[in-house]
Amino acid sequence: MIATLAFGALVSALMLTGCPSEQNLGRDDANMTPVDAAPDAPVNPVCANPIPNCSTTFTYRGSAQSVELRGDFAADGWTVGVPMTRGADGVWSATVPVTDNQIIVYKYVVDGNWITDPANPRKSPDGFGADNSVVRADCDNCPARAAIDWRDAIMYFVLIDRFNDGSTANNAPVSGVEGPGNYTGGDFAGLKAKIDSGYFTELGINTIWISSPVDNADNANPGSDGHAYSGYHGYWPADLLKVESKIGNEAELKAVVDAAHARGIQVLIDYVMNHVHISSPTYAAHQDWFWPNDNGFGGNCVCGQGCDWNASATRCWFDGFLPDFNFNNGDARRFSVDNAIAWAKRTGIDGFRLDAVKHIETSWLTDLRARIKAEVQFDQRFYMVGETFDGGRDVIKRYVNPDTMLDGQFDFPLRAQMIRTLLRRDGVMSDLIGFLNDNENYYGPNSVMSTFIGNHDVPRVVHMAEDAPLFGEWDGGKDRGWVNRPNLPSAASAFERLAVAYTMLYTLPGIPMLYYGDEYGMPGGGDPDNRRYMQWSGYSAPQQALRDRLAALAKVRNAHAALRRGTRTTLGSSNDHLVYQMSAAGDTVFVAMNRSDGQLQATGLPPGDYRDAVTNEVVRAPLALSPRSARVLIAQ
Repeated sequence: MIATLAFGALVSALMLTGCPSEQNLGRDDANMTPVDAAPDAPVNPVCANPIPNCSTTFTYRGSAQSVELRGDFAADGWTVGVPMTRGADGVWSATVPVTDNQIIVYKYVVDGNWITDPANPRKSPDGFGADNSVVRADCDNCPARAAIDWRDAIMYFVLIDRFNDGSTANNAPVSGVEGPGNYTGGDFAGLKAKIDSGYFTELGINTIWISSPVDNADNANPGSDGHAYSGYHGYWPADLLKVESKIGNEAELKAVVDAAHARGIQVLIDYVMNHVHISSPTYAAHQDWFWPNDNGFGGNCVCGQGCDWNASATRCWFDGFLPDFNFNNGDARRFSVDNAIAWAKRTGIDGFRLDAVKHIETSWLTDLRARIKAEVQFDQRFYMVGETFDGGRDVIKRYVNPDTMLDGQFDFPLRAQMIRTLLRRDGVMSDLIGFLNDNENYYGPNSVMSTFIGNHDVPRVVHMAEDAPLFGEWDGGKDRGWVNRPNLPSAASAFERLAVAYTMLYTLPGIPMLYYGDEYGMPGGGDPDNRRYMQWSGYSAPQQALRDRLAALAKVRNAHAALRRGTRTTLGSSNDHLVYQMSAAGDTVFVAMNRSDGQLQATGLPPGDYRDAVTNEVVRAPLALSPRSARVLIAQ
């Protein structure tokens, strides 16, 4: 089959092949605000007649003695190219083999001059101050899968090695590393098995963030705690062109993405751009692309040692074996952005979680966003969320701009306030109200932040919810990462407090993120104990109740636009309870929560009958709230 894209009529061709224009990406054109979409998006439509390969014809209309097509349609397409022939009508053309949905970046060489396709408005920066032309081939004219409005996402973070072992064939622990710091066998096969089984669907998850799939260092490396570690976590990239063999291969990764898409689940991958491992072939070949490990005063420039974490944020090394990219170097920046774009194209993912954002030069982000918009973002917005582990909102906000940089970041300050107020019960509820009032529009009206209470860099949150909390909101918990590791709480109270906190998380705008195992309140101290292998059986009653609560909350969130994009109004509060209303057009939801160990009245809730959307129980206000409880209420 030949998919002819005569670029003199590009818009018509795109309409015929089912490829929406740049403006139709699940966001409003005028202000880049996500437009409304059905929260329960249908699964991927099945193509009746998929055609994996075909040919695409490129055309050029103009006076010339010679015209050549150059681009990434073939391995040597930029250097060898394809001569174009002139037809009787004077139109130059060339036909090249392609795969279905292949994205082609190209230029024409007209009488020795490199130009973009004058009839194709879609262009991408070439990294040298000019542009390339971009088009996507469509061999079978199959319908595109439903685009997500990212405000409707509920995210789950899978640390691949610690999640599920689907194939023992790739199990290869690193010699000289103790168990907690070594590979445990989790892989793409295991993740796909859980996708296929409906695990995420039953939990209400429609977005999976997976740890970096890039090849990592194969040796043992020293940790700051005196223990040796492997690169099981994915943050010590070595060969940037390969998949980590201990978790699978590229075909298996693509199978994960395809399986997720078939169930209406988006996939983000963790992309580590700040540094490489010192064993990386990229570092060996281009040491001039990296900052020297030298603070200029006779010492190293390791973050927190010879250099300050903040004053030298963009140049300090995270460790003595992790050279830091200098993205002021144009060649280094082009290489890295090219690499990120290649991963996005090859795998078909829907977004990036970008690691350690405040440690890179912002030019990398602006270059990436421009390339993503032109070369990757076709059927829906490609979501980019950053990690800036910082309590300063201005620092986090610096990188949030959906037009030029990030759609959002993980809201660490909100997490700290929620843990402090709801889990540890420090201060009073008015502290949380004041923070929410100031935080809700802080990052800009077009941002889509991700909200969370647990992740892989802090102790497991269940221990912050215990009757006597084991950790503070910013504690790393390293002193309990290898020894004196905390056990699963036996009392239900910690899990009940987690349920209260997650009720708030699931009833506020943003993308709530659930760290693997937190749906069951898995125990764990600091790194590496907070990254135990996933618990797949033997749950206590409080663990199962928490998981069921989260699944129910996800269904309620999906059913009510007010919870995903509404406006919050505080109705009543005391030192230990809070009542607020979430409102959107035609939709109003009331949320009441009690963090205390005693019964409290839900002040401010209008009198009348309500249905608890989580339990389906009908209740009447004035309403008493049980200890450590929350309700999501719909007026009857």
